[in-house]
Amino acid sequence: MIEERERSTSKLRNWLRFGPLLAIFALSSLVIRLLAGRSAAGHPPPPFFHLFFSDPIHMKAWLATVAFTLALFQILSAARIFELFHFAPSGRFWSRMHRMSGYLAILLTLPVAYHCIFLLGFETTGPRHAIHSVLGSAFYGAFLVKVILVRSRGFPGWALPVAGGLLFAILAGLWLTSSLHFFNSNPITL
Repeated sequence: MIEERERSTSKLRNWLRFGPLLAIFALSSLVIRLLAGRSAAGHPPPPFFHLFFSDPIHMKAWLATVAFTLALFQILSAARIFELFHFAPSGRFWSRMHRMSGYLAILLTLPVAYHCIFLLGFETTGPRHAIHSVLGSAFYGAFLVKVILVRSRGFPGWALPVAGGLLFAILAGLWLTSSLHFFNSNPITL
């Protein structure tokens, strides 16, 4: 009886640890949503850049595509780290590659998010825009939760893969509702 009560108390403690993570996710998503809503409300836009692309839209489509490709690699390398796949090399190589590709993917999303938040804002003019805006608002919240889970102890073993999968799903949804739509509307000609 006492062991059963201790196990239920331990499970409750584990679930209560998710509360702050959900709060961080919700708060960061709300802050991004409010920033994007403020930008669309007629406030003067900050300066924009397009690096070596012809315009910011092309820059965003290509940077998001590279970030999505890196996210696909993240799924593959995570499967190797968790030993769902077995291929060479062994050791810490895949952990390092997973970490570096994740840093690069997030870095590539920053100019895209800057442009989306401060120029386009939160749009609900159609289903694609609304889905994209909601996913965009949630992306960095999911990223923060995943980073906290990576650095924390005491969470169930399934929490990190679920957070990584959620982050990937959000990025995939963002890519599908933006870059893929852009490339379908503006085919690349050689």
